[in-house]
Amino acid sequence: MPQRTLSDYKKIVGQNALEEIYLLAENLKGKHLKMVNSTAVGGGVAEILNRLVPFLNEVGVSTKWDVIKGNDAFFQVTKSFHNAIHGAEVEISQKMFDIFDEITESNLRDLTFDEDFIVIHDPQPAGLIKVKKQTKAKWIWRCHIDSSRPFMPVWDFLKKYVEKYDASIFSAPSFARALPIPQYMISPSIDPLSEKNQPISKEYIHSVMEKYQLDTSRPLVTQISRFDYLKDPVGVIDAYKLAKARVDCQLVLAGGWASDDPESAQVLNEVKEHAGNDPDIHVLVLPPFSDLEINALQRASTIVLQKSLREGFGLTVTEGLWKGKPVIASAVGGIPLQIRHNVTGILVHSIEGTAYHIRNLIQNPEIAEALGKVGKEHVRNKFLITRNLKDYLILLNIVSQPGKKVLELP
Repeated sequence: MPQRTLSDYKKIVGQNALEEIYLLAENLKGKHLKMVNSTAVGGGVAEILNRLVPFLNEVGVSTKWDVIKGNDAFFQVTKSFHNAIHGAEVEISQKMFDIFDEITESNLRDLTFDEDFIVIHDPQPAGLIKVKKQTKAKWIWRCHIDSSRPFMPVWDFLKKYVEKYDASIFSAPSFARALPIPQYMISPSIDPLSEKNQPISKEYIHSVMEKYQLDTSRPLVTQISRFDYLKDPVGVIDAYKLAKARVDCQLVLAGGWASDDPESAQVLNEVKEHAGNDPDIHVLVLPPFSDLEINALQRASTIVLQKSLREGFGLTVTEGLWKGKPVIASAVGGIPLQIRHNVTGILVHSIEGTAYHIRNLIQNPEIAEALGKVGKEHVRNKFLITRNLKDYLILLNIVSQPGKKVLELP
């Protein structure tokens, strides 16, 4: 797929939005930025960076993206940290903290930090801040996780690193913790012209339905997520079974896993076992770079689900809304920022509630259609990559010129 340029988005977001981006970039011309996270493939962070980094370079902010290295033990530890920040009471030992610090030191030997800005994404690379005093950079910690009610032993360990940054970014005001550094809000986003979200032909959608033996004449309920306990795929199956007792439908659970998530295989096995022999439950393990197929599955769906138990932001919700689909999702994490109940989608709190709304939307397609139309416009206004780019440019201006006006429009 050819690399998109910002001009390609004019028809979607308008000329004024693009002009604001270029104005904000003027003060940053010649500056250098490094993004650091823990995986180049899988998960929303990698997906956003794949689009955001080229656009930052396009507007004159020289941007590099580095991925830290770690062994299985490290990613087991950071997965526990991830769950703990979401609020799970995990088993924690001093050895786990030691493993985190050892891998941090290993990565510090491999990486350089000569840029003007360093943005560190999530807990895995947070310890890289140890070398801050040896650099000229402004350091920013970008947390994509809902840290509002963390398991405190883990948060206390991470906090000693986080509070050394010059600024922090959270996806929603409710996610943030009390910190002695400035905090900013930047919601994640989708790229409307990526393979996962661009318009595609009916013929291609039909070919994907045939490939996975899905019946185009019957309602299709779909959840696209990596196989993760916090995405509650077993609960999705339970909700489907309750709904299926009243309305005819098929269920697709499709996804893969991120390279920094060691639990995925175990979750997948449990999902398959729970699905049993029901021919209308389709558990699809999608390889990396299956974006066009994901696009087709979402566009073919009658309803898109995201029944998470915990959630950072939930970009699969944004994707479903952008495609004009009625989305049923749990009222957790950043999902309520995207879904206003009964306006842009449906918020749920239980398996039974999910099943009820599946039945209701299948039985009332006019309601489903109305939700889809409003949901798409909500995404256009708030959750596209151009808005994310603009927010980053504003933040970089702020941290590089504290106390000064970022941009004065005529």
